[in-house]
Amino acid sequence: MRILTFLSLFLCSHLIFAATYQPSNERPPSFPREFRGAWVACVYNIDWPSKPGLAPAAQKAELNALIARAAEYKLNAIIFQVRPNADAVYYSQYEPFSHWVSGTMGKSPGYDPLAYCITEAHKKGIEVHAWFNPFRALPNENMPTSSNHVTRTNPSEIKKFRTYKWMDPASSFARQRALNVMLDVARRYDIDGIHIDDYFYPYPQVAKNGIPMQIFPDGKNPASRRYYVDAFVKQMYTSIKQVKPYLRIGISPFGIWKPGVPSGTTARISAFEHLAADSRKWLINGWCDYLSPQLYWRINSEQSFTKLLHWWRSESATSPFKRPVWPGLASDRVMSTTDPGRPASEMLNQVNLSRKIGKNWAGHVHWSMKSLMQNRDGIATKLKGAAYVAPALIPPMSWVPSQAPAPPTVTITQKSGHISTTWPRIPGASKYTVQVRHGNQWHSIIVTYGNGANIKGTPNAIAIAAVNRVGLSSKPAVYTLK
Repeated sequence: MRILTFLSLFLCSHLIFAATYQPSNERPPSFPREFRGAWVACVYNIDWPSKPGLAPAAQKAELNALIARAAEYKLNAIIFQVRPNADAVYYSQYEPFSHWVSGTMGKSPGYDPLAYCITEAHKKGIEVHAWFNPFRALPNENMPTSSNHVTRTNPSEIKKFRTYKWMDPASSFARQRALNVMLDVARRYDIDGIHIDDYFYPYPQVAKNGIPMQIFPDGKNPASRRYYVDAFVKQMYTSIKQVKPYLRIGISPFGIWKPGVPSGTTARISAFEHLAADSRKWLINGWCDYLSPQLYWRINSEQSFTKLLHWWRSESATSPFKRPVWPGLASDRVMSTTDPGRPASEMLNQVNLSRKIGKNWAGHVHWSMKSLMQNRDGIATKLKGAAYVAPALIPPMSWVPSQAPAPPTVTITQKSGHISTTWPRIPGASKYTVQVRHGNQWHSIIVTYGNGANIKGTPNAIAIAAVNRVGLSSKPAVYTLK
């Protein structure tokens, strides 16, 4: 009799504390939207790996730590360099493995770094944008090369400039080769975007009068060079979109289009004249899905971050395409020799301005992940505590034809100390958002590429939505506690 009484009490107690959820018509607030990216550079081992030739296990451990830190800080994209100098940080039929990774150009590191990065980043709900340098063949002409590097297979296509070896952007060979390697990665890898940087033509040294001290040895004037670079950017965008329309195409040009624009802005380098980068044209014509001009200056300076961001976003607003402008932030200059005394608060203020200026979708990109890993002046801690309190979805590409996925059907099970949620994968969905309500307060807690999530405690309501590759979200499936 005592045993029966004990069992009855146990069962009653279990039923009382078991959480039961039922479908609800309640609607949570929209999941936060903001692009929070960081560049991860392989060239000169700036961000990863810490030095060339590390064992695969050590390289993977470093990459895991970097991705885990990005997830901890609630970033949602890493821009991962895969072609530093006509080489590859992945298995390529066109170009040799990068010596920045394996230690010797052409030698395999023993695994596929890009594939590994994608797998591990997606586990953490982080997008991977493959970052290519289109035309740089070598940053130093004395760098050892493999027999299948472009400087040896096609030497007539290479120009020498300062310490560089460069593939001539006016050459159809150079433009097609850059496009071929991008399309190859787009077809074979589960990336979320493709990204190119500011090196179209190499940076010259410039005298105080604004005249470059070196001239690129192609016999062409700046207008002719811009013609070829414009053609490449347009072809890159249209060609990649034909392969995978959902890939985000991003460009990160020098932060000042022309010296004196906007009024009062000074710059010795003219991206328009010296680098053949008419990035304003690309933005206005919609030849990218986002532009990340490198606005690496302070708010209060001649090259004012605030003034430049106003100008870039107002230029986009006048365009029929209205592509987002997500500025590059020089987080690496916090407490640096480049900008002595720059405090972490400068970067927090720039993050806040990137959310307020113009009517563009909020977003920004940190240069680079290393500065966040080092937590200079507590920048990462401060961002995590103040700016990145909740996770965020990347804004949708409304200009890409797409249909929002159906809401998931969720199975909810109480476990010890947490709630387990699972759902079948939804056709067309790539990731899922999870929100919970405690009392009257909703919280956005996770973005996941998986088909399940554990939730601490026993919330009063759970909302899960499916998100497709373009960024469109389903109606949330909401379940409330009985």
